[in-house]
Amino acid sequence: GEGWKWGGCSEDVEFGSMVSREFADARENRPDARSAMNRHNNEAGRTSIIDHMHLKCKCHGLSGSCEVKTCWWSQPDFRVIGDYLKDKYDSASEMVVEKHRESRGWVETLRPKYTFFKPPTERDLVYYESSPNFCEPNPETGSFGTRDRICNVTSHGIDGCDLLCCGRGHNTRTEKRKEKCHCIS
Repeated sequence: GEGWKWGGCSEDVEFGSMVSREFADARENRPDARSAMNRHNNEAGRTSIIDHMHLKCKCHGLSGSCEVKTCWWSQPDFRVIGDYLKDKYDSASEMVVEKHRESRGWVETLRPKYTFFKPPTERDLVYYESSPNFCEPNPETGSFGTRDRICNVTSHGIDGCDLLCCGRGHNTRTEKRKEKCHCIS
């Protein structure tokens, strides 16, 4: 319309997706389950950025009259994509590995473990191995577990007692310390 001008400097998402496919998916060309999972999840990540593209505009004119508005498509903030993908991670679909013979040899593909759930879309994340339990010691993974760790009662992050203590509860200890504090004598 009148008073509106295309900025022409939008981020080229299609080009970015193409480069990402060439770079991130280059090592995922094997006929195994891990490569199939990584290719699927890489595509879900690219799709999430495209889905969250938004229009940004800037007004031009005397005293902010917005006589002319320049607009362009912009990528979402990193935090927005991170939060979105964390939600996708928390609801990822469990898959099972199927092996079948093709002309190039054995090929592993993934199919949903639970057929009574809606199958994952290209926007969903998938996995076929459960994450290790880091709450308990496991010499195989090198994890020492989380018992006797110091946690932060007020934090909702990874150092918070709710997460770090794995639902086992925690003991609170109050300490009084006398310390010299860079005082000028």
